Amino acid sequence: MTPTEEAGERARALIGRVERRSLGPVDAAASAEFARAAGETAPRLVDPGDPAFTVHPMYLVSLLRGAPGAGAGEFRPDGMYRDEVPGTDGLDVRLMAGGQEIRWRGAVRPGERVQVDRVLRSVERKGREPGFLLLTVGKTYSTGRGPLAEVTERFIVR
Repeated sequence: MTPTEEAGERARALIGRVERRSLGPVDAAASAEFARAAGETAPRLVDPGDPAFTVHPMYLVSLLRGAPGAGAGEFRPDGMYRDEVPGTDGLDVRLMAGGQEIRWRGAVRPGERVQVDRVLRSVERKGREPGFLLLTVGKTYSTGRGPLAEVTERFIVR
């Protein structure tokens, strides 16, 4: 069995299983730094002291771990998190982003505790032999107030 075939078997066994992760409180300074790095200049996005300050919406969906972040053992050799693409941990496969769709449901407030629920929705075999896998993952970012963003991500596994 090739590593890609093994990844497919592993991933299929995970379809529908919800994983929940606490991302902790949203840090206003980190969001402002993210906004500056993204080229934003509006004080409402880059200055936590601004009365109209708001967390950059893309900062929310960029969160994959809560503070203080991941330990060294949580990374693949290619720099991705070992558990970011279901079924691939420890396998010699190539991973690529295959697209992302985001539906905004609400704005996150600085200091709010955020959690993300992730579920693998599908595993599809694509292309000619040897082909590749297309994994579709759904994520819902939320607080006690309800959902903030619903994300559909696709990953290519070769």
